Amino acid sequence: MHDLIRMTAREVLARLNAGDISHGEVLDALEARVVAVDGAVNALPTLCFDRARAHAAKIAALPVAERGILGGLPVPIKDLEAVAGVRSTQGSPLYADHVPAASGWIVERIEARGGVVYAKSNTPEFGAGASTFNAVFGRTRNPWNLSRSVAGSSGGAAAALASGQAWLAQGSDMGGSLRNPASFCGVVGLRPAPGRVPKGPGAEPFASLSVNGPMARNVGDLGLLLDAMAGPDRRDPRAQPGNSGFRASAEAPTVPRRVAFSRDLGITPVDPEVAAICEAAARRFEAMGATVEEAQPDLEGAHEAFQTLRAVSFATGHAIEYAEQRDQLKPDVIWNIEKGLAVTGEQVARANRLRARLVANMAAFFDSFDLLLSPATIVAPFPVGERTVLHCDGQAFESYIDWLAIAFAVTLTSAPALSLPCGFTQGGLPVGLQMVGPLRSEGPLLSHAAALEAELGLDLGPIDPREGA
Repeated sequence: MHDLIRMTAREVLARLNAGDISHGEVLDALEARVVAVDGAVNALPTLCFDRARAHAAKIAALPVAERGILGGLPVPIKDLEAVAGVRSTQGSPLYADHVPAASGWIVERIEARGGVVYAKSNTPEFGAGASTFNAVFGRTRNPWNLSRSVAGSSGGAAAALASGQAWLAQGSDMGGSLRNPASFCGVVGLRPAPGRVPKGPGAEPFASLSVNGPMARNVGDLGLLLDAMAGPDRRDPRAQPGNSGFRASAEAPTVPRRVAFSRDLGITPVDPEVAAICEAAARRFEAMGATVEEAQPDLEGAHEAFQTLRAVSFATGHAIEYAEQRDQLKPDVIWNIEKGLAVTGEQVARANRLRARLVANMAAFFDSFDLLLSPATIVAPFPVGERTVLHCDGQAFESYIDWLAIAFAVTLTSAPALSLPCGFTQGGLPVGLQMVGPLRSEGPLLSHAAALEAELGLDLGPIDPREGA
């Protein structure tokens, strides 16, 4: 493996800024790595290295101070986002040959701040799915064990990071779509509070379930990418001002005073081995001087509220595709849209009332605690051929998204949450710890995550893809 591939994003950036390496050398190393390993993983099905080299050359010609936060670092974009002049499919046969003329807002932001787009990362159709596969590009496999899933829907991004095909990656998260793949692949992913990072254009300008967020191999690099992604956009009515300093927070570890740990947030079964690994990691805060207690906010009603509001979101965003080309959509997408179209006004009103209570409960919870910890996913990576998790610890699930409750309950509160690698199963599969902070506390959350990351001291690669049974 090339020395550059093993470096952190911040190390590569420092060498670029010092003139020790060229932007062309960085892209050459990355392209060689993609050629070497992505045939097994299928994380980055669409490449655009010619476009990337042209953009990198323009950045390289600028003084270092004018190159932007990312300074020419390569970043893959999840295939739900449009990239101008690059095949952008949303994982759907309906858009298999779509080449947009304009980029999505987050792509514009990343490129304006010195990011170089070189690939699109794989995703389920329209981001609907517990595992990353689609009819256009097929399945993405877990580099830690190629027989295992990467979860969804930012699965290609997480797999690219773990296998050394990316230093940084853009993802998005509604019900854990960024946190779940991070957990399964042993990388770090942050779901920021709504409005922290611009999202659009789209059919729901005021929606707050789905957000864009950064993914990386370590917390410091995550802070770097969040600095590049965050900030107001005049087209996004949710955008928040004053978004910066996240890398600095991630590079200044701090220990919270009072930490709450919950094995299940009171709403879901959890695999006992996963729960034990996460609790052991959470207890490491005690060695650093924090108080760790078993506690959780009252999240009753999360299942009903999320199912309703998510369904409405899918119906809003994809009703046209459903009306005109229903026969070309996968069953999971059809189920989501039809559920949304059948929702009554009374059900929406009830879901909003439930959500308001969850937001209030979470806010009150953080009057007593600085940090809430739980498993990021309720199971370790499952077989790649399975569509979803149908049962856990003896309990069967009614729908394909029920296993995501430990993540989507937090989504409903709008609290920032990240998945931090915290250990491995006896079978050598990664497990992520979900770390949740008060609303708009991304800076302290990154700082606390950096402290635990250092305490755990895990060796996470990047790795060569590993065969498994």
